[in-house]
Amino acid sequence: MDEARDRGAWSAAVLLSLISGGIGVVSMDPFRGQWAADRTAALQLAGIAEACVLAASIVLGAVTHAIARTLGGTGRFAPTASLFIVVFWVTDLPRMAIAAWLPTGATFVQAATWTTWGFGYVLAVLLIRGQHHLSTRKSAAAVSVQMLAALALLKLGPVR
Repeated sequence: MDEARDRGAWSAAVLLSLISGGIGVVSMDPFRGQWAADRTAALQLAGIAEACVLAASIVLGAVTHAIARTLGGTGRFAPTASLFIVVFWVTDLPRMAIAAWLPTGATFVQAATWTTWGFGYVLAVLLIRGQHHLSTRKSAAAVSVQMLAALALLKLGPVR
C-alpha cells in the first residue's frame, strides 16, 4: 500500500484538468458567442483557458502539499499534488456536466455545486491525512485553504 501511495498520478491529473477546463470553457456563453463570430479566435482562447486551468490546478496541488508539510506532514510532493488534482476534478466533473446544460442559477445546479464541493473537501482531507500522516484536524486545515481558493478561482461564478 505504501508503494501505491508514493506514486504520482500526473497523467490522470493533466487529463482531468484538460477535460474539466474544456467542459468549463465550452459551457460558457462568451465562448459560444465568440465561436459564432470567429472560430479560430474561440479555439485560441479555449487553448489559453485550458493552459490556465492546468497551471492553476498544479499550483493548488503544490500549495496543498506545502501547507501539509508546514503542519508537520511527511508526504512526498508528486503523489500529494497529483492526487489532489485528481480528487478535485473528479468530484467537480458531475457539477460541470450539469452546469453545461442547465442555467447556473438553477436550484439543481446550485445543489450539485455545493454537494460536489463538500464531497471533494472530505476526500481531499482523507487524501492529505493518508499521504502526510496528519491528524484529521490538521488535514482539514491544509485542505480548507485550498478548497476556498479553488472555490473563489474556479467555481465562484455558479455559486450564489
